[in-house]
Amino acid sequence: MMRIKVFSCVVLGATFGLFAQQNQRVDLDEVIVAAVRVNDSVPMAYTNVSNAQIERINLGQDIPLLLNYTPSIVATTYDGMGVGYTDFRIRGIDNSRINVTINGIPYNDADSQTTFFVNLQDFASSVSSIQIQRGVGSSTFGAAAFGASVSIATQNPSDAAYAQYASSVGSFSTFKNTLQTSTGDLNGFSLVARLSSIQSDGYVDRASADLKSYYLNGLFKLKANKAQLNLLAFGGTETTGLSFFGLDRAGLASNRRLNLDGIYYDANGNEKVYPNQTDNYLQQHFQLHYKEVLSPSEEFTFSAHYTNSQGYYEQIQDYDNIYVYFRTIPALFGEGGADYASQAHLNSDFYGMLSSYSKKFEKSNLIAGLGWNTYQGEQFGEAIAADSAVLSQVPYRFYENETTKRELNSFAKWNIELSSTLFAYVDFQLRNVDYQAAGSLFSEGARLDVDENYLFFNPKLGLRYELGRSQLFLSYARANREPARVDFENGTPAPEQLDDFELGYRFSSSKLALNTTAFFMDYTNQLVLTGALDTFNFPLRENVGSSYRAGVELEASYVPFEGLRADASLTLSRHCNRDFVTYRNESIEQLGDTAISFAPERIFGGSISYELAKTSTLTFYAKSVSEQFMSNIEHPDSLIEGYTVFDLNFNHDFVFNGAIEKISLTLQLNNLFNTLYENNGYFYSFDDQGQTYYGAGFYPQAPRTVLAGMRFRF
Repeated sequence: MMRIKVFSCVVLGATFGLFAQQNQRVDLDEVIVAAVRVNDSVPMAYTNVSNAQIERINLGQDIPLLLNYTPSIVATTYDGMGVGYTDFRIRGIDNSRINVTINGIPYNDADSQTTFFVNLQDFASSVSSIQIQRGVGSSTFGAAAFGASVSIATQNPSDAAYAQYASSVGSFSTFKNTLQTSTGDLNGFSLVARLSSIQSDGYVDRASADLKSYYLNGLFKLKANKAQLNLLAFGGTETTGLSFFGLDRAGLASNRRLNLDGIYYDANGNEKVYPNQTDNYLQQHFQLHYKEVLSPSEEFTFSAHYTNSQGYYEQIQDYDNIYVYFRTIPALFGEGGADYASQAHLNSDFYGMLSSYSKKFEKSNLIAGLGWNTYQGEQFGEAIAADSAVLSQVPYRFYENETTKRELNSFAKWNIELSSTLFAYVDFQLRNVDYQAAGSLFSEGARLDVDENYLFFNPKLGLRYELGRSQLFLSYARANREPARVDFENGTPAPEQLDDFELGYRFSSSKLALNTTAFFMDYTNQLVLTGALDTFNFPLRENVGSSYRAGVELEASYVPFEGLRADASLTLSRHCNRDFVTYRNESIEQLGDTAISFAPERIFGGSISYELAKTSTLTFYAKSVSEQFMSNIEHPDSLIEGYTVFDLNFNHDFVFNGAIEKISLTLQLNNLFNTLYENNGYFYSFDDQGQTYYGAGFYPQAPRTVLAGMRFRF
């Protein structure tokens, strides 16, 4: 029934578009993203990343690593190399609070609100551009943008036919192969297709990755090129070795590559490694996009989408291993316990429709959007083997639950010219979220029982003043956010609210561009990371009442002469829990104001790029991040030390006039000076006989690594 609904949505959208009015040619450079993006006419902080910038460093690492040098971002990896599980934070805000869309379609998992870039294998090879909006940003579809949003636009087929093969090789047996082709324009129809394969052993032992993916985009130019219809299918599979344990400081000093995930002891006390300690997942996306210019001043878009996801963690649960997060369940194995292997499954369907309408008036512009999405998911766990004959059957299902989440989202954005130099921006969003989840959980006797409905009104207001090459803006935005599944599993969370105040200055000339943004983000009931992980390695959060994030972002680009370019960004900030309270040693302690977890006060990123010739470019990158705590109590054991790393990238193109149009060579040296550092981890506590004890695990990042690639274009 669900698939019939999706098909009906596609047919409805296509039919509506084919009979809509026509008047003007449509820009076909990329798939539709206009309704969720901004430009300098909007009083908000943002950064655009072009296809050329992505292509220069795209050698197999995931999207968070490719965005690492943009303002206020800290990217991290779980394998150390950046292939497989990766993550990022913006302004100290974790990825579950960062709205991510692909061609305007929500990508965040609706249940956890997290983005898993491991399921976008080699997706950068099909990306046209990426826009990062910091702060609440403009209204968008999907998960609440509770501090940042990332809009990804994919490539359309080119008008000219081509074929392209790219291959790269790197440290720790990292290999990437990509085959891409486009038919060119065939009387109004064109198709671009990509197949990719990436493998890596990872810097961390057994943190391997085997990633395969595809991308198809069929473009129909309609009504004498005045409208376009895109049909997209993309997805892939991933099998990655689990590496979520991390190391304490002693472990980092003795063997930074050690992976405790999957280590167990047999009946004779011998240390073993479980051979299939892996994450296995398939995700497939289907999108329909229709766009038409109804008149010289009006534009309409319609999108329908469907995503299917299915997969599982498989791992050993060792009853005697002090390192293991998982514990055997007495109800299954008795009080004596047993070692057993299990699979934790997650299957889901996500589908919906989105539309937008824009109109240009004499002194104003209007964009209105409407969308609904439905998520249906099931989770269940099965014991598949045990070291003693205690299971009544194999596999033995010991928990299962289901989730249904529906969202209705509408917004209207209005940019108004008040005078020749003063402009106003008004943006109103209404989100209705209906969330039900029920069933048993992993822990013995634990159950999930959620039936909540949320109605959020999110206003955004701003002023922009222009004076020659300079621009000054002031904005206010409110965001509300419902708790995620992991929050309900670990308590009775309250929804969050954010009031975001931003003051910015922009300057642009032929050689120099400056952007400065001061921000104050005031939170009520913010769900901040505690530092701890749950049974399935999801970060745990807790409401902290009153908190704020405040700071300034400085950006500069300078081109002193043709061929030389320097870019730099510096974020100086303070992230604070007001009047934080903790419980330890059997008593409540008032700690006053404390630093919010995982929020460094200084983030610097910069690059210097020099064109050795028209076909050669050498780029030197620098990234520096100050210390940060993994806890909200500023415990010294939770401190991640600051670090500074440098990368070097070299690109050279050979241009030909024959069947081979161009050969491109790329060499990337990451962590050029071999710095040993960590930028992510976890922090936990436990009580024993009235005393609170603490511990921490850190995820080591790779030392110096090399990636080299070659791309042939025919």
